[in-house]
Amino acid sequence: MAILEVLKFPDARLREVSEPVTEFDQELKRLAQDMFETMYEENGIGLAAPQVGVLKRMLVIDCRPRDTKGRYTIEDLTELEQKVEQPLVIINPVIVDSKGKTTFDEGCLSVPSFFETVEREEFIELHYQNLDGEKKVIQTDGLLAIVIQHEMDHLEGTLFIDHLSLVKSNKIKNHIKKFGYPPKKKKGEESDPTDEEVEM
Repeated sequence: MAILEVLKFPDARLREVSEPVTEFDQELKRLAQDMFETMYEENGIGLAAPQVGVLKRMLVIDCRPRDTKGRYTIEDLTELEQKVEQPLVIINPVIVDSKGKTTFDEGCLSVPSFFETVEREEFIELHYQNLDGEKKVIQTDGLLAIVIQHEMDHLEGTLFIDHLSLVKSNKIKNHIKKFGYPPKKKKGEESDPTDEEVEM
């Protein structure tokens, strides 16, 4: 396994549209392992293949809440979220149904240190394939639904800042272009995964 470079805005590769996965082989399994290792290293809860420069329609997600000792808990999961086994590898995802609206203060590993409120669908039904190419269905809400939608945006070359008003979006983009990103936190200084603000 390896830690991959996470592309950051304004890298033009983040604006590319990803291709469907057609080969479910060992190379794909290695990519999934590397993506998980990279996501955990970056203290993220979701990562899309294009964020590491691979234009494939693939996501890895692990947004299970953790206690102060880093142990996974289920108390804060919705009833629907509890039915979904995580961590998840999601390939060729398609949202076939959605209901309601919700908001969440989103952050992104490709736009680190910036957080803004984004509106998403509250409930989604997702059809996708796993690492063996088997067809799967998830019906979920809560943070898991938000993370799935956030990561699927990356497959279309969309960032969470694109969902903001023009004023807010331009403010963030101009700040990054002028000042860059703040220094990366050292190991042990990461935010708690149970914090309100998390990067995907």
